[in-house]
Amino acid sequence: MRLGQAEPLQPTTRLRGLLREKRPLVVPGCYNALSARILEHVGFEAVYMSGYGTSLSLLGLPDAGLATLTEMALNARLIAGAVRVPVIADADNGYGNAINVVRTVEEFLRAGAAGVHLEDQVAPKRCGHVAGREVIGREEAVLKVRAACATRDALDRDFLLIFRTDARGAHGGSLEEAIWRGKAALDAGADLAFIEGPASRDEVERVCREIPGRVFYNMTGISPRLSEAEMADLGIAACILPGAAMRATIMAVHDFARSVRERGTLAEAELDAAFKAHPLGDMHGFAGFDRIRELEAAFLPPEAGEKYAGTLGHMPQAPRR
Repeated sequence: MRLGQAEPLQPTTRLRGLLREKRPLVVPGCYNALSARILEHVGFEAVYMSGYGTSLSLLGLPDAGLATLTEMALNARLIAGAVRVPVIADADNGYGNAINVVRTVEEFLRAGAAGVHLEDQVAPKRCGHVAGREVIGREEAVLKVRAACATRDALDRDFLLIFRTDARGAHGGSLEEAIWRGKAALDAGADLAFIEGPASRDEVERVCREIPGRVFYNMTGISPRLSEAEMADLGIAACILPGAAMRATIMAVHDFARSVRERGTLAEAELDAAFKAHPLGDMHGFAGFDRIRELEAAFLPPEAGEKYAGTLGHMPQAPRR
């Protein structure tokens, strides 16, 4: 829990430091504050706010350009407020033209994100591994990158700007066009190039060969699965696993719900027993009730602690004197 705990460096600066290390930065995807906290607890050094995960978890809708800037930036704010590690957020296509991109970068910066990726799809956009995508023209794409970079430079030069192109798998697109756009975005000031949807190991190798050391890789959908050693050999700077946590959640909730429907409510008792044996089985402790009691002892009158005497339920740990 971050309340009352200072950080030595801004998240943007810490993210830049992680990327300077000579290894691929593996960033798993989260979809809300809880999933982000779990990923942080496991030990990941940064988390990625999935656009698909945000749309599906917040709205119950597919990643088809239905989530707004307001909804996406709010989710980024809630996630960034719940974890200490830097958050990279999906900022879709900037929710409009280059002028809208200016506000998009401002909003994600204010939300506490350490970086975003912006894409070159037309509106409404869709998931980069779903057919039917279209991209804007080259000139407009580069101008949107320049607008984003100018906003970054005015507010926080450490804020990470990643340019994503969907030109590989878009209508009329090609890998050659995607690589051209990735290079042009880097020339315009973007920090990393995100070539969405390479369909083979050979395509990934070509991207890394022609854009050395500055590739942001999305290991999902139709794209090859690579080990960290393989990514290091290719020179990939960072890799996201955007939908894994969401898929794990869908499977777990579905299987539990089906168990209750088929076997009755005592299935919940079995889940409760299994959960208590899990490393995160102390849900109240993980949620932060011990920290709440610690803050109460530090900042509320002494008599506020009397409410714990003789009460039932989970007892938060008393702070040590």
